[in-house]
Amino acid sequence: MALTRPRWQGERPRLRRCRSSPAGPTPTRGFELTHMSPSTPRTVLAGAGAVVLITTALALPHATAAPRPVPDPPTAATAAQRAKQIGSTLGNEGAGSYYDAENHKLIVNVTSESAAAKARGAGADVKIVKHSLASLDAARATLEQHASIPGTSWAMDPRSNKVIVTADRTVRGDRLERLREVTSSLGDRAALRLSSGTLRPLLAGGDAIWGATARCSLGFNVTKAGQPYFLTAGHCTHAVRSWSATQGGPETAVSEGGSFPGDDFGIVKYTAADMVHPGEVNLYNGSMQRITGVGEAIVGQRVRRSGSTSHVHDGEVLAVDVTANYQQGPVEGLIQTSVCAEAGDSGGPLFEDAAALGLTSGGRGDCTSGGESFYQPVGEALARTGTQLG
Repeated sequence: MALTRPRWQGERPRLRRCRSSPAGPTPTRGFELTHMSPSTPRTVLAGAGAVVLITTALALPHATAAPRPVPDPPTAATAAQRAKQIGSTLGNEGAGSYYDAENHKLIVNVTSESAAAKARGAGADVKIVKHSLASLDAARATLEQHASIPGTSWAMDPRSNKVIVTADRTVRGDRLERLREVTSSLGDRAALRLSSGTLRPLLAGGDAIWGATARCSLGFNVTKAGQPYFLTAGHCTHAVRSWSATQGGPETAVSEGGSFPGDDFGIVKYTAADMVHPGEVNLYNGSMQRITGVGEAIVGQRVRRSGSTSHVHDGEVLAVDVTANYQQGPVEGLIQTSVCAEAGDSGGPLFEDAAALGLTSGGRGDCTSGGESFYQPVGEALARTGTQLG
């Protein structure tokens, strides 16, 4: 389905995206749609967030020069916040960061010894690399200008200090040759990877939140001006206006807006008075994960995703600020993970414990042979729609 790209609240759209297919009579496995007992005829739609704790190193006052104490090993949430703070002090000598989950360490890339001293003083481990973040961003800009080919994606990989360009199996012939030439022109700032999967949005006919022609997964329940809404993928709200909790069932919510491509978030307003909308994510094992806040993803972070088709899967964050060139147009600023996803999982929540991280946008591969997936950061979606978790 070719979707046109609206402008959200008059703002200039940015790049990101996923795709759709007709609804079909698949078994109901809805993300987050469960029914109360017959005596309590209400449908529950659960969505998702994260409390961010910031720890700082305390200098020990002493008459002589005492060694600075090392901060406690950070969690992924505190590492992401610390990385952001440190990055703002490094300027052009910064080159990204990532989280070593096994050893609970924040690794900050820098291009000079002076910058390394700053990062160590702020409680991070340091890696001196060749390319600055500004240089890698320039490489991304070249790709955007000369190689925005559907089926491709790129992201800065802080572990290798390169921009990793990925082409799916639809990129062939002259388009693949052009991609090779542009990537090669960037020297050792970029590397090309070929994927056997197909980059696509994950909208499909089936269960979860249903439209007349397609289905998606509910992301996070939110409120706006005291009224109940939920967030899902923008390509879902562009494809469907009226939603129901069951295939062919009565309307329970209507799409109110969204952005796609450019971004990939949509906002849907509940219309059914008997709907319960807790701030939880369905774990598909009889339990729910309570969501209490919003987190910021960092490379190396362990995460989970819930969706109506493939249910719950976990993996790690591979990249942030990713560009995905869908057939409908490019989407920018995405989170890329090693988590598999399938058609119908679109819009579902990405989270770590009680922290909401993103909304499922698209992916390559599947949960049988393996794959990777892309997510709209939920913090941006909340800010742009004027909503709050709840």
